[in-house]
Amino acid sequence: MSSFIIINMPWVWVGLLVLLIVIEACTFGLTTIWAAVACIPMVFLSRTGLALQWQFLIFIFLTAVLVFFTRPFAVKYLKIGDESRRNINSLDGQTVLCIKKISEFDSGEVKTKNGVVWTAKLEEGQNEISENETCIVSRVEGNTLVVKIKGV
Repeated sequence: MSSFIIINMPWVWVGLLVLLIVIEACTFGLTTIWAAVACIPMVFLSRTGLALQWQFLIFIFLTAVLVFFTRPFAVKYLKIGDESRRNINSLDGQTVLCIKKISEFDSGEVKTKNGVVWTAKLEEGQNEISENETCIVSRVEGNTLVVKIKGV
């Protein structure tokens, strides 16, 4: 049985490579891609008849080296996991112009400084914002801005 595993070890590494790439495609977090890259040389090393424990040690070492030396650059240039760089967050606290009346039971529309029109609803405790009145964005809920009257 162990000779069967050793003979087919390149296929085990290829299978692990595919599995890790699928996991990475589902997460987009740069978590398993390094182990997937480490699987590539292991396919060739396993064909040399190297003992299983050495293969796993080399695999772990290669993964650690890749994570340590390349992940910081990849995260920096790909901007993975940095939620603060999203444009939607820049709307919080921004002054907008109401272009369609917003009431407690009806949503309206507001226009941002860059000219984009958004659906808007009132912050709790607000009564009504009439057309051509300026207001402040409290937060973003999906694709709707929650606004309140400026100065309140």
